[in-house]
Amino acid sequence: MDALPALGLELQRRAAYALLHAPPRLLRALVGPEKRSPEGHVLDLQMQVLIYINERLGGALDATEDPVEARKRMDEGSRLITPRVSPAPAHEDRRIPVENGSLPVRIYTPPSAGSAPLPVVVFFHGGGFSRGSLVSHHGECQGLAVKAEAIVVAVDYRLAPEHRFPAAVDDALAAFRWVAEHAATFGGDPTRIAVAGDSAGGNLAAVVARETRGDAHKPVFQLLVYPATDMTRSLPSHRHFREGFFLTEASINIFLAAYLNSEAEQRDPRASPLLAGDHGGQPPAMVLTAGFDPLRDEGDAYAKALAEAGVPVEHRSYEGLIHGFFNMSAMVDAAHHGFDDAARALRRALHPLG
Repeated sequence: MDALPALGLELQRRAAYALLHAPPRLLRALVGPEKRSPEGHVLDLQMQVLIYINERLGGALDATEDPVEARKRMDEGSRLITPRVSPAPAHEDRRIPVENGSLPVRIYTPPSAGSAPLPVVVFFHGGGFSRGSLVSHHGECQGLAVKAEAIVVAVDYRLAPEHRFPAAVDDALAAFRWVAEHAATFGGDPTRIAVAGDSAGGNLAAVVARETRGDAHKPVFQLLVYPATDMTRSLPSHRHFREGFFLTEASINIFLAAYLNSEAEQRDPRASPLLAGDHGGQPPAMVLTAGFDPLRDEGDAYAKALAEAGVPVEHRSYEGLIHGFFNMSAMVDAAHHGFDDAARALRRALHPLG
């Protein structure tokens, strides 16, 4: 990265952080009255400020723009709000063999790594199945590697509309199975592998956890961050939060139109794991949801369905946050707490003896 662009980015980060941590009375004066959900929960003030700034800078999510440009903009924007990790874990980019080609992955090894095999987290990024990359979630994967004391394998699965359903699912399954088979080659323990992801990535993590129940090596834990679990979008939160909270109804419509081939696929369990008939036999889960998120109710419902099937579930609802908070932990205090909760859950699951 050139020195001048890097300096400009750092100044933007510092300015944004300073603004978001100004006295609450000044922030309230800037953004106006508090916003409440239908249940009466108050939108986090720092989050409200971030939404306010984003909208006025023309940064609102636009699902109609060219996919290549949208991906570039998401990658660039992530550098402003992504967490910083020090000391940073080492990382290595590889291509792993899959049917009809190969798939990019990035393998993060925490600084604490010694000679003993480490647990592994296979991570799937969010982005509406059409955006996101190894770049957009680089900071999050670094943070999970360090805080969970685990090797993180980030998967750059194929994106829509160039590659429609079930391409992403096929890639996610192939990547998990490759990791399970080859973990020892990069210092990993094949008996301690978790799957994790946010939004669309949470969907893929959930599908992998379900589809690999009969595998010799299966996930021992699943971390699902505001996962998309019901493509029919029939639950109330989709009506309550149609616009104004980053992820909009219009965006979701366009994302799913790009991802799915037909309306019938909305009910395919590999697209909508909530609609699967059997949730039993899955690994323990942590499900994180946000109070001002169109996907909130389907995440809540999935946690409930897992629990009713006998799967150990920890469900945490961050009532004042919005979709995307997992990627805002460097700026929003409550989002930082949520990210740390997720990392601690992974560490507990993968290091059960300490």
